[in-house]
Amino acid sequence: MQRAKKGRRGGSNRGSLRQELLQFHLSAKAPQSGKGGRNGAKGESAASDDDVTSEVLSHCSSTSDTTSVNEEGTGTEPADEQTAAEETEDKLKQCIDNLMDKSVKSRLAGLESLKLAFSSKTLCDFLVERRLTLTDCLERCLRKGGVEEQAAAAQVTTLLCIQLGGVSEGEEIFKALRPILSTILSDPGASPTARQSCASALGMCCYVAAADDVEDLCKSLSHLESIFTESYPKRDGTLPTHKPGIQALHCTALQSWSLLITICPASRVDKLLEEHLPRLQTCLSSNDVHFRIAVGETIALLFELARESDREFVYEDTDDLCEQLKGLATTRRGQQNIALLLEVYKRVSLCLQSDDFTEERIRFSVESIYIDCWIRRRIYDAFKEVLGSGVLHHLQLNQLLRDIFELGPPLMLDRASIRASKISRFEKHLYNSAAFKARTKIRNKVRDKRADVL
Repeated sequence: MQRAKKGRRGGSNRGSLRQELLQFHLSAKAPQSGKGGRNGAKGESAASDDDVTSEVLSHCSSTSDTTSVNEEGTGTEPADEQTAAEETEDKLKQCIDNLMDKSVKSRLAGLESLKLAFSSKTLCDFLVERRLTLTDCLERCLRKGGVEEQAAAAQVTTLLCIQLGGVSEGEEIFKALRPILSTILSDPGASPTARQSCASALGMCCYVAAADDVEDLCKSLSHLESIFTESYPKRDGTLPTHKPGIQALHCTALQSWSLLITICPASRVDKLLEEHLPRLQTCLSSNDVHFRIAVGETIALLFELARESDREFVYEDTDDLCEQLKGLATTRRGQQNIALLLEVYKRVSLCLQSDDFTEERIRFSVESIYIDCWIRRRIYDAFKEVLGSGVLHHLQLNQLLRDIFELGPPLMLDRASIRASKISRFEKHLYNSAAFKARTKIRNKVRDKRADVL
């Protein structure tokens, strides 16, 4: 009985429509069926009933199909931007709630989801309202979490400061979390992985959130110096040997330190140059390839900063330094990263001798930025390392990054204008074909034996 009611309730309207149409067609066919005999009338009426029934069913099916198409076009429209934003906020709220869960697995899942969201979207308005909750959760994860949780929390802290670096709330978050980041970084008993994440967080957070606070800047520089100077030569002149994890920590600390010196006053840079340049030069002979690359880039950065404050700056051992770079570039200590090492040392030598830099263009949407000096290179590499592929999105919409790279307010472009500005694959193919033909003609003229040789 329940099934019968359910079926009747679901198809009552369609059944009544069929009955009315059937009755209408039968009444219209009735005069024609009365002319024949009884048997003939009966057979004719049966045939007409089948025809009418099939006609009614086809009419109803076409009507229902039309109705369903209209309903799909109007009732189930794709979610608009506001709905998508609300869904994103709901997911982020759930991730923040997971940070307060007792389960380590849930907290790690929440941190990983926040890392992905913060690196791929701009969420300043949403995060300003929840900064206190997030700060408390991150501090708890840093203090009481395990190795993976501490590393992930430090990375989320970095991304949070990038999201809020353009407002005063970002500085509040950094001041609240800087002590715990410095404590983990300076703790020899802590995991090298967690210390490395804290070194990166300390440098980037200080750069984006406390650039105007000299005290925080000096403290952060001091903490980072205490880490990478452990790779400086010993009293007997030999370089110390560290485990791979510790060497990676020193490399990250040096890169964060070099990021912060780009915002130091000129007087501070002069002191840092005098204190660190000779010892950094000796570190070019380190056995770790990544640390050698970081050292070379830091030396070029120090030279560039010194020339900004004093155009006539001259380093006494420049010639010896260039010769050392050339020698180290040709020394094959294994094939790993040798091409990168050669390229970096070549660019560093060029900077030391002639203050030149190989310009690079970074394109995003319809805009682009130019990396034309070591300072911009260090800044861009730092953001790229933290944001990953999301750096292009933040360059387009994050006001902090746009201010740093002097891009102005974000451009409000629709998809049609973006597509119109791009060259189609067919146009690229035609251009490449024409360029190939022109290049072939020029080369054939040169290769021709009958060409005049002057």
